[in-house]
Amino acid sequence: MLSAIKTFLASKASSEGVSQPTALTLQMAAAGLLLEVSRADFKIGEDELKIVAEALKSHFAFSDKDAQELLELALARDEEAVSMHPFLRLINEHFTPDQKRHIIEDMWRVAFADRRLDKYEEAQIRKIADLLYVPHKDFIRTKLRVQQAMDKTLKDRQRTQ
Repeated sequence: MLSAIKTFLASKASSEGVSQPTALTLQMAAAGLLLEVSRADFKIGEDELKIVAEALKSHFAFSDKDAQELLELALARDEEAVSMHPFLRLINEHFTPDQKRHIIEDMWRVAFADRRLDKYEEAQIRKIADLLYVPHKDFIRTKLRVQQAMDKTLKDRQRTQ
């Protein structure tokens, strides 16, 4: 899967003819990390893919078409093991601490999309947060913020039924 995303990144960057990473390339790197969380529990659910698409569209200004194209690449599930470190390096070099926290928050949304937190998803988010130099307090705060929002949404749904 990651090599398919890398191919997509390379095609976007080469079509724009630039040597510095573009905003799209950086956004795609963040999207690659979100997709890694979605597959951490060895199954990619529809709810997780919806959350990834929403994050791409709202936080990264992706069009519906670009978000869908990336999701289709992810679903192709390339079996070749590729490191996340090129994505992490791009994000560490070009994102602010606040942007990194937003990525971690989006990762928590992906992890909680199926209404349960898998231990592998949490471990993957912890690993990525550490590699992005996101302080542990922010890792925990974003987790609690997303968890509380999900609980509130669930309660609101139950009230309306």
